[in-house]
Amino acid sequence: MIMKSMVATVLLLTAAMVAAQEQYPSRPVTMIVPYPPGGFVDLSARPFTPALEKALKQTVTVSNRGGAAGAIGIAATANAKPDGYTIMMTASSISSIPEADKLFDRKPAYAMDQLAPIALIWTDPTYMVVQSESPIKSVKEFLTIAKQRQGQMTYSTSGIYGTIHLPIEMLLHATDIKMRHLPTNGGGPAITALLGGHVDMTAGGPASLSMHIRSGKLRSLAGWGGKRSEVLPDVPTLMELGYNIEYYVWVGLFAPAGTPESAMKVLRESTRKAVEDADFKSAMGKLNTPIYYLDAPEFQKFWDRDAKRLADVIKVIGRVEEKK
Repeated sequence: MIMKSMVATVLLLTAAMVAAQEQYPSRPVTMIVPYPPGGFVDLSARPFTPALEKALKQTVTVSNRGGAAGAIGIAATANAKPDGYTIMMTASSISSIPEADKLFDRKPAYAMDQLAPIALIWTDPTYMVVQSESPIKSVKEFLTIAKQRQGQMTYSTSGIYGTIHLPIEMLLHATDIKMRHLPTNGGGPAITALLGGHVDMTAGGPASLSMHIRSGKLRSLAGWGGKRSEVLPDVPTLMELGYNIEYYVWVGLFAPAGTPESAMKVLRESTRKAVEDADFKSAMGKLNTPIYYLDAPEFQKFWDRDAKRLADVIKVIGRVEEKK
């Protein structure tokens, strides 16, 4: 009996030692994208995944979990087991969603301290677009007509207080214009709504818009950046047109808070290698999206500053009810 007990103890200790020595990652990693296919985050995640797989030497599977401007997928990540096997690529709306929940006295779907930054992948201005068949050729014309048709013109977004909704609301608030809002469950569907003629305008980053602009299906009227983009040099900024509005969208990689430091170290190093991968750089170049990499410590500072700015913007805009 004693011998059996000793054998059992040895086996348990051996199993514990093997588990402790298990190298991360020893099985596939799931990367949640909290938006449906076709939006700028998904378009970034697709070429990033094989680059990350090479660096991790492990399979990485993209899981699209769209809805509620990203809140559903972000909450799923925040509440996932913090073991390094669930990570997330998401956009700047990660900061605005909890602030909007507070504004509406709703219980937040997640708290930002439930998430740990791994790295910033890229950041870029947002652009305002209309159908190329539209007679509107400038922001001034668009706003003039929108004011004449107060509350009748429409725009689509990835969801209320999401990365598309916020900059558009900033412009409408600054110009005292009202439009009807068509929230969808992602950037891809928002663009599809415009392409299908269901709305008059939408916005987005170069990753999701450039192919439609190049093909002649969409026309960009202005950008929310501080200066003109090298990708769209003929498109003026709202700043130069006299509107003191500036907004950027960014994409970063996160893990659930509490993920072991050993796993975070591997994820950070692997992400650095992935963004330097030639195939990933080429893919992002084709999307006209410049890589802007920041490792976790620098990304945390960047995220803190951006979150405060977005919180201030949401407070200025106030409660915006969905109107479908």
